Formats: sequence, C-alpha cells, structure tokens
Amino acid sequence: MFEDQVQVSKAVVFDVGRVLFGWQLRALFEKIIADERELQWFLDTVVTEEWHFQHDRGRALDDMVPERIAQFPAYASHIEAYRERFNETITGPVAGVHPIVHELKDAGVPLYCLTNFGHELWHGFRPEQPIFDVFEDIVVSGTEKIAKPKPRIYEIVEERSGRDGADLFFTDDNPDNIAAARKRGWDAHLFTDAATLRAQLEASGFL
Repeated sequence: MFEDQVQVSKAVVFDVGRVLFGWQLRALFEKIIADERELQWFLDTVVTEEWHFQHDRGRALDDMVPERIAQFPAYASHIEAYRERFNETITGPVAGVHPIVHELKDAGVPLYCLTNFGHELWHGFRPEQPIFDVFEDIVVSGTEKIAKPKPRIYEIVEERSGRDGADLFFTDDNPDNIAAARKRGWDAHLFTDAATLRAQLEASGFL
C-alpha cells in the first residue's frame, strides 16, 4: 500500500465480541452441564444473554450474581462460574480479523474499539489479549454505563477520538448497532466475516 493512500484523518472502529473475538455462553457451560436439554434450558432461562447484557450496561456483578442465585439456588455454582470463568466463554480470535488489525496499524491508520462489555469482566479479559495494545482507545459500555445502540456511547467515541461521524469507519455484527452509528453519520458496515471486511476497507482506501 502506498503511503498517500492511507486516510490518516479517518479512523477504524472495531466491535469486540463476534468481530475481534468469538463469544458464546455455551462454550463455558457445555463443560459444566452434560445433558443437552438441561444445557439449553439453562442458557434460555438462567444465564441468558439478555441477563448478561445487564452487566454490559453497567450493572455490578455483586448485584447480578447473588440475585440470580436467589432465583435459581440449585444452580448456584453454575452462576458463580459465569463470573469466575467468564473468559472461557471467549472462543478465540475471529478468523482473519487480527491480521487486518495489524495491517491497518502498520499502515498508520488510527484504531479504536467500541464494545458492549461489562466493566469487571472486561478487566479480567483485557490483560490476556495483546491485540488491544494496538488500539488508541477502547470505549467499554460497562465502564461508561451506557451500551450500544444508545446514541450517547457513539458520541463518547467521537469526543475521545476527536472525530466526527464521517471520519469513523465502524464494523459491528449487530444490525441495530450499525443503524445507530449510521444515524450519527458514521461509515458503518455490518460485520459478517474477515473477507467482506477486507473488501470494505479496500473500497474505503485503507488497505
């Protein structure tokens, strides 16, 4: 890539879950619950994604976990495992995406993350992943106590990056989050896979 092709004024913003890293609650709990029917019931009823998203929005685990145990006391150890073993719900890097991140970094493109991730669980995950060292800033919903697709969290990225929406290329796997970004004028693209992302970045002149 030639240096004059790099849009240094425009930054690329990555989502984390299911864009940079795979994430499934099942990945942890299938190690704990052997019976498939019980496992599916547990994921649909006890430790659900919607319950988990409370932490993404800023609710403390010390409130969430005891409350859930009181509702489902027979599964107390399982619910504690959600807090203690959360990193086992991360299934590893999404294929092909981390090389793109490093290519962008090597090309001098400013990089940011905007993630719906609980404050406490983030601080247990972040130190294990050196990929985050290449990002200039990471906006974490649980820390800000507001999550995508609320407009305010996009505004925080704009403020902290010093860029308007048109200067932010964004990729996220959630259509609602993409729609909210586009309403603010962001160059937002629904993430499906690394090859499609690469094509979008090439079309925008980054790669």
